[in-house]
Amino acid sequence: MTQRSTPLERAEYVEQAYLYQLLRERTAQEMPMQELLEQIRYELLTTTNLPMAIDYLLAELKHSGQMSPAMYTLAHYYTPFQAFLVEQAEREAGRFTMEMALQVLEGEAKYRVEGATPAGLFFYQFEVLCRNRLNYDKGLTAISSDPIFEPDWAKWILMLRAQIGLVDFADLLFLVSDEYRHRLIEAAQRTEGKGPFLFGRKEGRIALGNRQKDPLYLFGAMQRHLGYPHVPRPKRPDENKDAIPQLMRRMERLETRVKLMEEERRAGIDITRFYENEAGDEMPPDPQ
Repeated sequence: MTQRSTPLERAEYVEQAYLYQLLRERTAQEMPMQELLEQIRYELLTTTNLPMAIDYLLAELKHSGQMSPAMYTLAHYYTPFQAFLVEQAEREAGRFTMEMALQVLEGEAKYRVEGATPAGLFFYQFEVLCRNRLNYDKGLTAISSDPIFEPDWAKWILMLRAQIGLVDFADLLFLVSDEYRHRLIEAAQRTEGKGPFLFGRKEGRIALGNRQKDPLYLFGAMQRHLGYPHVPRPKRPDENKDAIPQLMRRMERLETRVKLMEEERRAGIDITRFYENEAGDEMPPDPQ
């Protein structure tokens, strides 16, 4: 288990959100990450530790071409989940892009600025794993090491690794909610050995109403009723971006066919003009 750090000050998360936003906007211009970090470094607040962290990222980027090893080393500043997202984005074979990672990191930093709760942050990070089909084992391990989670939270998140996919997630959530504890008390049953009761009654009721359903419906209900942060969704590839060039090529072929049909109706088609000799010149007409 990764060594646990302490939460950063609010100003650090403000600058992190600004950094990820600038990187996301400027990577669309196809500028190298190294040049972007060198430029953006001077736009950040120097009273925070982020400029020094960027210097370390730049050194690693120049050395290995990746940032995630430096983020794992700076465990006192970057959370393991942040490093995990960048690591997945840097994989050549993965479908998780750096643009998507920056959107997720920006959203997480903004939520921390607003005053993140352990329940809300867990749902945000876990939904990121689900929507982007990232590795649950590594992802949940990284989530459990976030300093916002107390030992009971971290223990439950690690236990979730072995149960996810085998037990319905809504059931797992309900069993660690205050709604379940409240029902046990009403039924005069003992609560010892149950729990830990990490989520509130509202979360438990929403989980109970989403049993045997896609977990994404559960996440959506949490966002609608409890104001939990929305997770950026992967953009579908634009299937229409090549429509106009394809249409132009088809129009050119149609025009060629129409011309051939007109020539055939008038005097027939002289196919010899389509012949070429070995030198690339047109074949001379056949003498008669």
